[in-house]
Amino acid sequence: MNNATNTMQPLLLLLLLPLVFFNLRLSSAAADPIYQSLVQCFSKSMTAGEASSIIYSKNNPSYTSVLRAYIRNARFNTSSTPKPLLIITPKDESHVSAAVTCAQKLGFRLKIRSGGHDYEGLSYVFDEPFFILDMFNLRSITVDMADESAWVGAGATLGELYYNIWKNSKVHGFPAGVCPTVGIGGHISGAGYGTMIRKYGLSVDHVVDVKLVDVNGRILDRKAMGEDLFWAIRGGGAASFGVVLAYKVKLVPVPEKVTVFRVERYLTENATDITLKWQSVAPTTDDELFTRMLVQPVTRNKKKTVRITVIALYLGDSDSLVSLLNKDFPELGIVKEICNETSWIDSVLWWANYDLGTQPTTLLDRDLNDANFLKRKSDYVQTPIPKKGLESLWKKMVELGKVGLVFNSYGGQMDRVKSDATPFPHRAGNLFKIQYSVSWEQPGDEAVKNFTTQAKLLREFMTPFVSKNPRSAYLNYRDIDVGSTKTWSYEEGKVYGQSYFNGNYDRLVDVKTAVDPKNFFRNEQSIPPRSSRHI
Repeated sequence: MNNATNTMQPLLLLLLLPLVFFNLRLSSAAADPIYQSLVQCFSKSMTAGEASSIIYSKNNPSYTSVLRAYIRNARFNTSSTPKPLLIITPKDESHVSAAVTCAQKLGFRLKIRSGGHDYEGLSYVFDEPFFILDMFNLRSITVDMADESAWVGAGATLGELYYNIWKNSKVHGFPAGVCPTVGIGGHISGAGYGTMIRKYGLSVDHVVDVKLVDVNGRILDRKAMGEDLFWAIRGGGAASFGVVLAYKVKLVPVPEKVTVFRVERYLTENATDITLKWQSVAPTTDDELFTRMLVQPVTRNKKKTVRITVIALYLGDSDSLVSLLNKDFPELGIVKEICNETSWIDSVLWWANYDLGTQPTTLLDRDLNDANFLKRKSDYVQTPIPKKGLESLWKKMVELGKVGLVFNSYGGQMDRVKSDATPFPHRAGNLFKIQYSVSWEQPGDEAVKNFTTQAKLLREFMTPFVSKNPRSAYLNYRDIDVGSTKTWSYEEGKVYGQSYFNGNYDRLVDVKTAVDPKNFFRNEQSIPPRSSRHI
């Protein structure tokens, strides 16, 4: 009998542990009246147990780990950073509808987070009391090769999409970003681009349907929402209009073999002349070729200088690429020996800084809790920067010491799509986009001020060389210095709205006014309704 009792006790303990932890969770949350009110509101469409399993209050032991998991900028992971009162982690589309209606009923703002890569943390930080609607569980991906399409949940990552395409076809891909951990919801709603931009344009150019929860909690597809809203959420920042649940995207053909290369040059190795020539070749060469140029201040032989790195994807074999560049860009000196022929999925991994031959399953790694301190900015170049301008730029970069530049070539398909086809207007007439990039590891306000000021000074320096009236910027390279709003007036929104959307700002305001007139869905750079009324 004693032996039986001894055997049963550990078993009973194992059976009771989940119940104990569940009750502890309920009791710790019971002291939070806002949590209780939200669970009660959710309980109208689900059980209280189901509701409590997806809502995290600050009393919940998992609250901090859930919050931090998708913070991708360490500037917004400090003790003084405003925290959400609750985090909602929907596992079903109906949970999102409940979150939208219940947040309004209780009088709290919702911040919608897909992958957490918003450079200014606007998807998970706010000055008003707020909840985070964290979409990471809604990550399903269904590939339909007969239709050459895929439905992709807003909480899925680019890496997961690429992997699922590869599992179904070795000759299909999708034109989107190079960072595998970026969330689909934010990337596509802000336009999205990658290494096939010159061949296939933007990610949003291949969206054919969408599912979205509107301010009334209704789940709408393209037909139900109408073409105006469908237009707005493909590049206008969907978080101004509702909550995207999933996008349906058309896949694009890719060859069985593609070619990549990376080549570095310093100022003593003709880097200035190469940059000068790149500005005219990169946007006009064969559509199959995309090149990115990194420009970085470095120390070489104990002397401060500038290094350029040209990184390329060519949708073809290395012989064709070498022949093309020998004709268009002999200054770069590309030879077959530095080119790598590989599959498209391997090129995706290579662009994400993995070695060739890395297993595609690596793309499924979400790399949680990975965050540097960082600041990003953007610009568009419409006329080549002259040689003297480049030489002055090198001098300024060395003087500042830390900020790098990323030049992304345009042209090709980007020249053939009208500027008002989607909210993203930066099409024909733009040679390349600049990303200003600075990252650091030192915590503290002094480091933040130092490095963000460096980025600001370099962008100010570039004023004579970039677009004007308006000076354009890219929404997905979120930069609060472009402008922000406190009253959500048309005029305040116009400051950043015209930079991000140029002449498409007014149409976005009209759509916002029609679908969310009380301005429930808002952030510091959201589209305002024509009336400043908001709830």
